[in-house]
Amino acid sequence: MSSLTDNTSANVAAAKAGAEDTIRRGPPVEVVRYGVGKRINHWITAISLILLLLSGLAMFHPSLFFLTELFGGGQMTRWIHPWIGIVLFFSFFILFAQLWKLNLPNRDDVKWASQIGDVIGGHEERLPELGKYNAGQKFIFWGMASLIIVLIATGIMAWEQYFGLLTSIPTQRIALLVHSLAAVAIILVFILHVYAAIWTRGTISAMTRGTVTGGWAWRHHRKWFKDMAGRGRIDPAE
Repeated sequence: MSSLTDNTSANVAAAKAGAEDTIRRGPPVEVVRYGVGKRINHWITAISLILLLLSGLAMFHPSLFFLTELFGGGQMTRWIHPWIGIVLFFSFFILFAQLWKLNLPNRDDVKWASQIGDVIGGHEERLPELGKYNAGQKFIFWGMASLIIVLIATGIMAWEQYFGLLTSIPTQRIALLVHSLAAVAIILVFILHVYAAIWTRGTISAMTRGTVTGGWAWRHHRKWFKDMAGRGRIDPAE
């Protein structure tokens, strides 16, 4: 009984402090979806990915060489590109360490994916109740994780300044080919991520202000909302 009381008190205290995964009574009712640390890390990851996209395209084809002016010229672009990749790797995998358990697939995801027509058509009342992430978000999460591993591995193999003596020229060529293909794939995943965030109204505020409305949480991630309420993660009435 004492342990239960302690847990309840801790949840109430966390909610009062505005911790992540807590409900604010309002009005209007709001849910704290992401804390400050996760939001900062998310934007570091996003900005790094955009800078890698621009610098990578600048080196990909002569017609795009003009993009090197954004980084101070060709030599600077070639120098800074892999270092931005290192920043991306560490920033994303800090998020990965925090979120991977919540992104493990389950039966609800299979049902959600099988009813993708209802998702696109806006008939979410026909879908199963979902936790913090749906199957689409989990696909993007694991797609990003897998592709970033491929990109960092092949990027290091082709990083001639530091690792040129450890890999042969043929190996570097293969690494660059795989690196380019993975880059195209992660660009597509990133576009899907941005489109989904814009398409699902109210999503972007989660990564800008850290909160979503109670109605948004109830409609899109009802199981997550109910779990917070069931654990007493609701700020106390004034």
